[in-house]
Amino acid sequence: MKELPERPIFGPEDPRLNPPNPPEIRPARSIAKAVSWRVVGTIDTLLLSFVILSVLGPLFGLEGSAANNARTAAYIALTEIATKMVLYYLHERAWSRSRWDRTVDDEGRYRAGRRRSATKTATWRIMASLDTMLLGFIFTRSLATAISIGGFEVITKLVLYFFHERYWARIRWGIILEGEQEDSQEA
Repeated sequence: MKELPERPIFGPEDPRLNPPNPPEIRPARSIAKAVSWRVVGTIDTLLLSFVILSVLGPLFGLEGSAANNARTAAYIALTEIATKMVLYYLHERAWSRSRWDRTVDDEGRYRAGRRRSATKTATWRIMASLDTMLLGFIFTRSLATAISIGGFEVITKLVLYFFHERYWARIRWGIILEGEQEDSQEA
């Protein structure tokens, strides 16, 4: 009698990596993630911009009062709301189409691996930091200040974004399983 091959534990042959009917990630989930991240990100940008303008600004020839620094930091942070919401939504939709390092558990739900979260964090941070640097330059007319804001932001936002991704990986709202898809289409 011919012996059947052993089922792989993990690898390209693992059926969890390419399920026949993968769950669907709804655009509303991507919007909710974008909004929640933007709240966290805007607060971080506001505080970081103010501190850099106040502490490093004079070293780069920017002599501003605390009120002026707060106003400039607010302009950067508030403008970021619009630019980053669009960029984040596009980034999230692109990643929702990728199956890399994402499996389906026994209940048919997606499980994002740490490598996926880390890579999403890195790709998002590159896009977002370039956006922040551009806005920093537009509002301060100082390349050194813009690079400083974007540079420090890389550190704070990498940490914040990673934990934001891990938190959202636990939330099941907006992920439609195969059986739920049929129910929602009939209604």
